Parts: sequence; C-alpha cells; structure tokens
Amino acid sequence: MTASKLNFDQFEVLTFDCYGTLIDWESGTLGALKKAFAAHNRTFDDKEILTAYAELEPAIQSRGYQLYRNILADVMRELGVLYNIVWNDAEAASLADSIPDWQPYPDTVHALGRLKSKYKLAIISNIDDDLFAHSARHLQVPFDHVITAQQVGSYKPSHRNFETTLKRIGLPKEKVLHVAESIYHDVVPAQALGIHTVWVNRRASREGLGASKIAVGTPDLEVIDLKSLAALAL
Repeated sequence: MTASKLNFDQFEVLTFDCYGTLIDWESGTLGALKKAFAAHNRTFDDKEILTAYAELEPAIQSRGYQLYRNILADVMRELGVLYNIVWNDAEAASLADSIPDWQPYPDTVHALGRLKSKYKLAIISNIDDDLFAHSARHLQVPFDHVITAQQVGSYKPSHRNFETTLKRIGLPKEKVLHVAESIYHDVVPAQALGIHTVWVNRRASREGLGASKIAVGTPDLEVIDLKSLAALAL
C-alpha cells in the first residue's frame, strides 16, 4: 500500500480501534493467561492459544450482546475446556480484570499527540466504558469521541458501531479515516460503509495474525505502527 491512495487533507477526524492498535492487547492477554495457567501448573504455546482466542471471542460475541467482561469470562471458560482446566470465578474474571494494566505500544502516545495537532480523534472499541476509562489514562491524549460496544449494544464487525460513530461525529464519511489493527473487526465493515481505512499491521515482522480473526480486506493504506502513520498524515 502507498500513501498516494489517501489524501490526508480531506480528513477531519481519525477514528481508532483501541486494543491491538493503540494498546498492546496481545501482550496483555498472554500475560494474564500465563498467570492463570501457572496457577494450575500449566503452560501453553503462544501461537496456538492466540489462534484459539481469535476464533472463540468473535464466536461468543455473535451469540448476542453482553458486557465485554462477561465475553472474556466466557472465553476463559471455553479455553479451560480446550485445555482441560476448570477455573473458579475469580480465575474466569482474571482476563478482564487485567485490562487496566495493559500498556500502550511504545509509539502510541507520542503519535496520538502529534495527530491531535491536526485532527479530531475518536475511539471505536469492543469494550466496556469502565474498562476503557483505565486505558484512556495510559493513552494520555483526550479523545473527542469515545464509542464503546457497551454504548452501542453490539460488537464490531457490526456496521451499527460504525454507523453510530458517524452519527455522533456529525460529518460526512469522506471526512473520517478509520485506523485499526484488525481486518476482520474494522477494515472490512468500515470499507463496506464507504469509510476509508488504514491497517496498522503490528504483526508485520511476525508470523500469523495473533489474536485477530483471519479475514480478507483491502485497506487504503498499510503501516507498521502509529509513528509511520503520523509521518504520512502530518
């Protein structure tokens, strides 16, 4: 992908997926899972468990809306079935409970600060309001709009999340650029609605898609991190 496919001057708002794009959700998830497994004297292969997670999470979300905390508890229980571990309630809740400690990628905070100098910034995230409030403190940059799954009552890749965002922003879709790590959750539905997209391919140097469900889509631009995006957008 090349920057020539996008005219950055046409955009007034940049919308971001949060976990996997701004926050290092893979490290956070693996850290929480390793702690839970260690309590049962168990270990796992990182690639294998991330692949399982990538299938389980969207499958559970597709059953009907419930709080993300509950989604992750169900993911834990189903991982327990796969690995023959029975979690107690605290262990099932431990993945969601770890989210407040998940950290931004090293390039995130500085890049957001730079982008804020030219654009309004928004979040579209499959998260609960209270959990994002913790992450917002790590991100340090104030967002003009925050749209969570809890507010909308659905999870990406539902078009409803993006349609709600466009209504709240109150601008034509041509003035909005969506930036995300997941082709499945973000690029495919956003482009279906005519929203331009940037794929932040943070796993470009690693094999596989990690905890993101595999999907086929064509973003307008591919970058390896937010630092690269800021260099092109400013």
